[in-house]
Amino acid sequence: MNSYAWTILLALLLAYLMQVVATHLNIKAMPETPPPEFAGLVDSATCQRSKAYAEEKSTLELVSGSIDLAALLIWWWWGGFNILDQWVRSFQLSGLASGVLYIGLLLMLGNILSLPFSIYGTFIIEERYGFNKTTPKTYILDRIKGLVLAAVLGIPLLAAILWFFAYAGADAWLYCWGAVTAFLLMVQYVAPVWLMPLFNKFTPLADGELKQAILEYTSKAGFTIADIFEVDGSKRTSKANAFFSGFGKNRRIALFDTLIKDYSTQELVAVLAHEVGHQKKHHMVQSLIFGIIHMGVMFYLMSIFISEPDLFAAFDMEQISVYAGLTFFSFLLTPLDMILGPIFKYISRRNEFEADSFAVKTIPDRASLISALNKLSVDTLSNLTPHPFYVILNHSHPPLVQRIAAIRGVVV
Repeated sequence: MNSYAWTILLALLLAYLMQVVATHLNIKAMPETPPPEFAGLVDSATCQRSKAYAEEKSTLELVSGSIDLAALLIWWWWGGFNILDQWVRSFQLSGLASGVLYIGLLLMLGNILSLPFSIYGTFIIEERYGFNKTTPKTYILDRIKGLVLAAVLGIPLLAAILWFFAYAGADAWLYCWGAVTAFLLMVQYVAPVWLMPLFNKFTPLADGELKQAILEYTSKAGFTIADIFEVDGSKRTSKANAFFSGFGKNRRIALFDTLIKDYSTQELVAVLAHEVGHQKKHHMVQSLIFGIIHMGVMFYLMSIFISEPDLFAAFDMEQISVYAGLTFFSFLLTPLDMILGPIFKYISRRNEFEADSFAVKTIPDRASLISALNKLSVDTLSNLTPHPFYVILNHSHPPLVQRIAAIRGVVV
């Protein structure tokens, strides 16, 4: 094993061990009786049910992660990457077709490996705790649609990346960066109109108290919207949600029907105000810019390592190719992801605080936002007291206790 192999192996093992430790600490931190901050909101039975739910989900994630890591290491040590490469080459396809087939087969193997855990999580764990509303037919159709969509959108993009690195010379990373950036912006624009309706039904929100309250709020906040939609989220889950999607004339506000059914108008407006806060604070734009910059750095680094002989030697490859280099570079990114992941999570948590602060300053009563957040957490059996280490690694949202304390401290 050379230095590349050792770096990747140690990074994979360290990332895995960090998640194991964080998960153990997180479960241990969950109370079986209501924390003082939530006295009167939840009872001991709910706390115990939340802990049981978290333990089952965490166990499934750890088992899945352990099998994924074991399968990767066995495949690696067995020489699977080279065996697959030689098999693909035996068809004597073009370089682009070989690359798409090679990477596609690796992704397919990963999907097959994860499928049993997805099914168990959806139809056993989520069903046991009353969250799953997905039928086997809907689940299968979702998987098929996802695969078709990934193929229709992903294959041309992957082929373009492979072509640039094969034929565009030293500036290939710049062309890839530009092409992928244009692709992402296009998807962001068309997703609300063409892609999301493939999975959910978007129905214009009916005239009435809620729509009027939302329009009054957005007018007061100086936020122009074209459409408000009710989404049939209950088709798949009992959990509630709300989100913005798209930009420009395709920007949409989407409210799950579960949210509309179980929350008061004041609470719904407060949830919406939080989402408007993200837009007014330009968090979506910031995230997009960070993502584009990050992607540019990745493509530049890729241009350095994608044909590095020692990287291919680390995986016992007989021949160098752009498509295999792209695959191996993704493993080489593991140490960098371990650093950048927590940073991006921190920025996301900071943005949540800012969106909450905006909401408090633009709604009549901050109690409605606190009430909505409490209900969202309790109804989904969320961990009310997550361990700080787990939060650093995994949470894009701050713990509820911190959010409520910050909301109460906002000066209007």
